[in-house]
Amino acid sequence: MPRPFKPRRVRAMPRFTYFKPTGIPMPLLEEVVLTVDELEAMRLKDLEKLEQQECARRMNIAQSTLQRILVSAREKVSTAIIEGKALRIHGGTVAFDEEQFCPRCRRRHGGRFGAACSEDNS
Repeated sequence: MPRPFKPRRVRAMPRFTYFKPTGIPMPLLEEVVLTVDELEAMRLKDLEKLEQQECARRMNIAQSTLQRILVSAREKVSTAIIEGKALRIHGGTVAFDEEQFCPRCRRRHGGRFGAACSEDNS
């Protein structure tokens, strides 16, 4: 039986979730999907300049897992930039450090991203 999947801890949902080359209409673009945990790993390592051990600790994952996430994330970003593809930030099993606003209902929810929204029942 496989080991249960642990959500990766992230600070917050990104403000901007879609990037595309200028001058190319959306229907003509291929899309690369970067997960929220991949973005968080890049943020911690590349922007905050933390050591891999500290990044892994903050995300509540093993250092080897962080390394695999970073390799995947950097490959996706490089592909999008070099090949002129759109980059969408979406998905991943994550848990937030703080309460977040639901993108659907704009209400504050604690805990995991994608938790049942009260607006789902309407």
